[in-house]
Amino acid sequence: MLYPRINAVRNVIDLSGIWNFCLGGTEEPQDMVDAAKLHAVEPIAVPASYNDQKEERAYRNHFGWVFYKRTFSVPVCLAGQRLVLRFDAVTHRAKVYLNGRLLVEHKGGFLPFEAEITELVKPGETAELVVAADNHVNHSTLPVGNESATAFFGSDNPGVPSVEAAKLWRRPQNLPNFDFFNYAGINRPVRLYTTPQAYISDITLVPDVQGTDGIVHYEIRTQGGGDGGENPHIAVFDAQGQCVARSSGAEGVLTIPQAKLWWPYPGVPYLYTAKVSFRDDVYEETFGIRTVEVKGTQFLINGKPFYFKGFGKHEDAAFCGRGLDLCLDVKDVNLIHWLHANSFRTSHYPYAEEMYDLCDREGIVIIDETPAVGIGAGESSNPYETFSIRNHHEEVLRDLVARDKNHPCVVMWSMGNEPDTEHFPESAYEYWHSLYELTHELDPQDRPVTFVCCQNNYEKDLVTRTMDVVCINRYYGWYNLSGDLDAACYAWNLELDFWEKTGKPVMVTEYGADTIAGIHQCVPEMFSEEFQMEYYARQNAEFDKRSFFIGEHVWNFADFATIQGCMRADGNKKGLLTRDRRPKLAAHYFRRRWEKIPDFGYKA
Repeated sequence: MLYPRINAVRNVIDLSGIWNFCLGGTEEPQDMVDAAKLHAVEPIAVPASYNDQKEERAYRNHFGWVFYKRTFSVPVCLAGQRLVLRFDAVTHRAKVYLNGRLLVEHKGGFLPFEAEITELVKPGETAELVVAADNHVNHSTLPVGNESATAFFGSDNPGVPSVEAAKLWRRPQNLPNFDFFNYAGINRPVRLYTTPQAYISDITLVPDVQGTDGIVHYEIRTQGGGDGGENPHIAVFDAQGQCVARSSGAEGVLTIPQAKLWWPYPGVPYLYTAKVSFRDDVYEETFGIRTVEVKGTQFLINGKPFYFKGFGKHEDAAFCGRGLDLCLDVKDVNLIHWLHANSFRTSHYPYAEEMYDLCDREGIVIIDETPAVGIGAGESSNPYETFSIRNHHEEVLRDLVARDKNHPCVVMWSMGNEPDTEHFPESAYEYWHSLYELTHELDPQDRPVTFVCCQNNYEKDLVTRTMDVVCINRYYGWYNLSGDLDAACYAWNLELDFWEKTGKPVMVTEYGADTIAGIHQCVPEMFSEEFQMEYYARQNAEFDKRSFFIGEHVWNFADFATIQGCMRADGNKKGLLTRDRRPKLAAHYFRRRWEKIPDFGYKA
């Protein structure tokens, strides 16, 4: 699915703005909806999560469906064009109604979907659009919801009579099985875009390097061409606008002499532009020429051993929640540069496409992750047998790779975060390794594939050791061995001895300590800024001794919102930065550390 872009033959109308809105119930709406009957309509901003836009518990903790409504007109100047209504993300399930009738449904809150409306709304007409969005998470959604009465990181004191009685009385809740707030609604833009009747539907670009030349294998898909026998054409332009290669046909190979490669910042993230034309249609796609592979215990970009310096992140901010905020994206990218970091993981879901475009341009490396978080129910229940998620997980992987396949910033796919691989190791292996093989099949560039392993009995885990890169989340010194950094370093070294025997590259994708900004102590203890800094310094010293260790991703880039609970004080406070992007002491520590660590050859 191509991102909507304006050019000489395509138009884009952004439907962002103030929509009408109302909360609904848990009952699913029918195939027709009477927009006039939507009750207590109030203004709401789109794109943005609805949860924090009004100071009411009903908004903050809503469980079920909500309704958005607006009208739009199709300009008469668009007559003869194909009309498409596109949603970049509606969390987590959407039913879209046009003039009262169901137009399209979609499951999954972090990837785009669209519907053609050429025959439904004529130029010069005004149409009524209603979007029903459901934030329900359960054992069939990604991320996974908790169908018991206990929230993630909650405590219900089992066995206490009054607590057990209250659990039976408790109202229905939407409890996450994950540690971030379940922001919902129309989180990303809604657009009406046009194409000619015969149009380009997809472009695949696979770069390679032969000597000093860039090689680009391409595939172009078109629709509506009839039997005219016309071929699409492709031309590649450099950053100065000079044509450096051209060809025709639906697929082929281009050679770019003396190609300039895409390198992570502070190298030059050089971008070329592929201009594709077919009949009256034209589309331009930027791309970079670079290679990615795992060789032994090294992760190679353009044949050089890369060291990951960065974070897990969240799309999370005050007021707009998980809603697209371009200003915040630019701020975050500049903070990444300020910290001398080079990468992040899209924990725990795909981000808005605008962020990937920015990272292509700014040379920031991305590990691209699906929203498969929370796949576990304890040792009493096998999630791979009881959770009805497999088909949906495959759909998400297909859509993710299809959306992000041409981005040079994406160097690895993460199929999910912290599933249970310990209690049901054979079932976990069957589930995850088959998805690993599928992901390799789906990706035209065949990038490395991984998933992120939780703190577990790694000796029983059969899956993590089979990934292209071993990615582990570990909280030695925080959730276990709390506050004892000597014991934490001892435990780390025992585990690193284990991973060294696998012959795989290993990186830590989460490690951290909750830190309340402004708490300072002469003798560092938990929750102080000094403890967070010492925690990282002690553990990083152990990582630096290991040649197979290829990266450190801090948890987290910035503080973020979570569901309320006895282990969360106004959200998760593990950020190097506060939620409003003010640095803690550990941010300054990492800025000094990462400035001294080169992107390439650190563990050579």
